Amino acid sequence: MLTSSSRFQFTEDLNICRILNGMWQVSGYHGRIDPRVAIETMFQYHDAGYTTWDLADHYGPAEDFIGEFRRQMANSRGQEALATIQAFTKWVPRPQKMTRNIVEKNIDISLKRMNVDCLDLLQFHWWDYRDDNYLEALQQMTILQSEGKIKHLALTNFDTEHLRIIVENGIKIVSNQVQFSLVDRRPLVAMVDLCKTHDIKLLPYGVLCGGFLSEQYLGKPEPMAMMLKTVSLKKYKNMIDAWGGWKLFQELLTVLKSIGDRHGVTISNVAVRYILEQPTVAGAMVGARLSISQHIDENAKVFDFSLDESDRQQIHQVTNRGQNLFEIIGDCGDEYR
Repeated sequence: MLTSSSRFQFTEDLNICRILNGMWQVSGYHGRIDPRVAIETMFQYHDAGYTTWDLADHYGPAEDFIGEFRRQMANSRGQEALATIQAFTKWVPRPQKMTRNIVEKNIDISLKRMNVDCLDLLQFHWWDYRDDNYLEALQQMTILQSEGKIKHLALTNFDTEHLRIIVENGIKIVSNQVQFSLVDRRPLVAMVDLCKTHDIKLLPYGVLCGGFLSEQYLGKPEPMAMMLKTVSLKKYKNMIDAWGGWKLFQELLTVLKSIGDRHGVTISNVAVRYILEQPTVAGAMVGARLSISQHIDENAKVFDFSLDESDRQQIHQVTNRGQNLFEIIGDCGDEYR
C-alpha cells in the first residue's frame, strides 16, 4: 500500500496519486490486452493506492475500460466509491474550425465512454500551431466547463510560447503533460519558469523512456530496431540516440544502478524519483500494461526515499554530457509538429 507521500493536492477538489497509471499501453501498440483481466488489474492498482488514470480518446479502449471499471466499482462497492477514482482523459482533434457543436459532441463521447457526468481533467492537444483555432476550441471548452461537463482544463504537448498565448487569453489551465526524463530534460529550459509564474503543474510522461531506464538494459548491447517490440521502445530509442547514444546511456544506467543500490531501490525508481523532485511536477506517468505485466510493489518504492545532493551530482555528471535536445528537437511537443 502506498504511503501518504504518494498523494498530491492537484486542484482544490482533486487529490491524486503522484504515479499516474498511463493507459497508452492499451492503445494496441504494446501487445494484446485481455479486457476482463485488464479490469481486474485496475482494481489491484486502485486498491494498492494507484487511483489516478491517464488516458485519451485515441488510446484504443482506454475510455471504455474506465467506464467499465466505474460500473463494476459502483456495483461492488457502492456509488460513493467512485469518488476515489481520478480519470484524466485527452481530446486530440484534427485542426479545423472549432464550433460549439464539434467540441461538445466530442466531449459527450468521452463522457459516455467513461460513464461520468463530468470529466475530472480534459487535456487538450493541437497538431498545428499555424491554425489558431486551438484558442476557439479552448474557449468552447471553458463554456462547457462552466456548464458542468468538465472540472478542469489542461494541455498536452503544448510548448512554452503557445501555453503563454493561451494564458494571456484568459483561459485557466491547470497542467501541461509533456515528455520529461533523465534523457529529455527540455521542460527545464523554459516551460518550468512559465508554469511557476502561472501556477501550472507538469504531468510528465516518458519518464522511463518506454522501459529503457531499467535493469533490463544495463550492460546489454545496443538493440537493433527489429528487437524493439513496442512503439514506445522504438520512440525512446530514437530519443536516446539523439541525446547521446547507447554508450553514454549505459553510463547513465550504471550511475542510476549505484544510486539505486545505495537506497535499496531500482534504476526505474531512481529515474521516476528524479522527475517527481523537479519544479512544478505534480505526478508522473508510468505505463500500466494491463493484463500483460505490472510493477505495483516495485513502483511504490519511489516514495520510500529521496535523492540527495550527491545523487544529483552523480546523475548530472552524465546527463550534462548529452546533447541539448531543446536545440536539436525544439521545445516540449515540437517532435509532434
